[in-house]
Amino acid sequence: MSNKYQHGLDKSAANYSSLTPISFLQRSAGIFPNKLAVVDDDMMLTYAEFYRRCRSMASALSNIGVKAGDTVSLLCFNTHELLESHYSVPMIGAVLNALNTRLDAATLRFILEHGESRLLFYDTEFEPLVQQVVAGMESPPLLVAIARLAGVSQGLSALSYEDMIVAGDPDYAWTKVDDEWDAIALNYTSGTTGNPKGVVYHHRGAYLAAMSNAMAFNMTASTVYLWTLPMFHCNGWAYTWAITAVGGTHVCLRKVQADHVLSRIQDHKVTHLCGAPIVLNMLLNDFHKNGHTLDEPVQFATGGAAPPSPVIRRAQEIGFDITHLYGLTESYGPSALCVWQNDWAGLATDALAQKMARQGVGTLAIDELAVANPDDGSFVPPDGQTLGELLMRGNTLMKGYLKNQTATDEAFRDGWFHTGDLAVMHPDGYVEVKDRAKDIIISGGENISSQEIEEVLYRHPMVLDAAVVAMADEKWGEVPCAFITLKDDAEQASEQAFIDFCKQNMASFKAPKRIVFGELPKTSTGKIRKNVLRDGLSRPN
Repeated sequence: MSNKYQHGLDKSAANYSSLTPISFLQRSAGIFPNKLAVVDDDMMLTYAEFYRRCRSMASALSNIGVKAGDTVSLLCFNTHELLESHYSVPMIGAVLNALNTRLDAATLRFILEHGESRLLFYDTEFEPLVQQVVAGMESPPLLVAIARLAGVSQGLSALSYEDMIVAGDPDYAWTKVDDEWDAIALNYTSGTTGNPKGVVYHHRGAYLAAMSNAMAFNMTASTVYLWTLPMFHCNGWAYTWAITAVGGTHVCLRKVQADHVLSRIQDHKVTHLCGAPIVLNMLLNDFHKNGHTLDEPVQFATGGAAPPSPVIRRAQEIGFDITHLYGLTESYGPSALCVWQNDWAGLATDALAQKMARQGVGTLAIDELAVANPDDGSFVPPDGQTLGELLMRGNTLMKGYLKNQTATDEAFRDGWFHTGDLAVMHPDGYVEVKDRAKDIIISGGENISSQEIEEVLYRHPMVLDAAVVAMADEKWGEVPCAFITLKDDAEQASEQAFIDFCKQNMASFKAPKRIVFGELPKTSTGKIRKNVLRDGLSRPN
């Protein structure tokens, strides 16, 4: 039998339009043309000016031959140039690739080559690093300098960012993508192998992630958002688009330093900010040490490990209201949050910390969270005890991994996204992550692959066996600890020598902070028992 609602009721230009977060800027520029949109060290922009600059850059990119489907990379801090690129690049259907500023030359070179980057905008502070990166490339991208520091040469580049803005058309007539499933961004995440995987976002997901995250964080046109979270992390958890969607104000921050954060909170009446636990701890410790408290409550969203009760207590004393989020690069950042319940208000700090330790429930754009038995796929009972793998599905999950169909199929098997994290389901429907099945170490908000470190250690001529696990750290949350068995003929070993060896062969922040020498525990099949190593670190001496 035919459905009466399907006859003569078709999509048209009047009633259907592809979802894209670029439309948020067009809307806010129309509603709030003279409202302050962006605050940065070198300029302040109204929404009308913000929109015109983005259109100028889109025009300039088009004029030099960048087209739909091309990758445009950026290596810079949380400045207006990176924020503008979240709009200008997708305006022409190109794909934004925001690069982690902490990566080493070899990893950056891999990303640029794997993503087939057509153009690289780079802050001139990174000139020596960029020189190393492109020196080893057969087909390096076109280089465009972001000259933010006086007296710094842009020797590698014949073009500058501001020159392109001037050359472009501020009234450029951009058009929406025809298909909201088209790629909008390419982000790289560490896995259990050395090379990162390219996570591809689509316009629809970016739009819905921005809307969902704005609602989760109670954002309105009065929101003043401080950019303590790197915009290269999942496109700033989609807040690059969310703040614009509500007509709020972006306050840029080149580098996170406690005094700069405090002055911007005070000068611009900041209402919201995000960051890894290390950022939260750094701010709390500095503010407490110097006797600073906030005049008005400021919302702080944090991911990673749940804040312990002392952190929650100190945050309350200083004036931060904490929201605990959970997410992955593959889910545009936040995919679950610990939604506050009114009856928590009277809880003691320790009891509240237990509630907040849970990753919670899915965001509005996530259809379902589930915890399943990894052996047969059946859902575990909601008893808060039975471990299983955390699964999710919904609209804010990646298209897949670029040029890696096998990994994509594995991640989405059986109609769910498999996080690889081990969790329990509580009776009230809140999930709590207990462990990471893939041995990823999250240090200061950065994902570090234990296998990548192990691969470097195995290159050392003195190493027989090596294993790397997470070790608790007051400052970074957790850091890598390496266990090494030396060869019989090895000379006297120095812990610092192995740490230095790692720093010479990978990004320095990934290097282990401690080396333990000795025999490694193994199973009967010869597999190193990392659980035993972790347990040994957690026991008091």
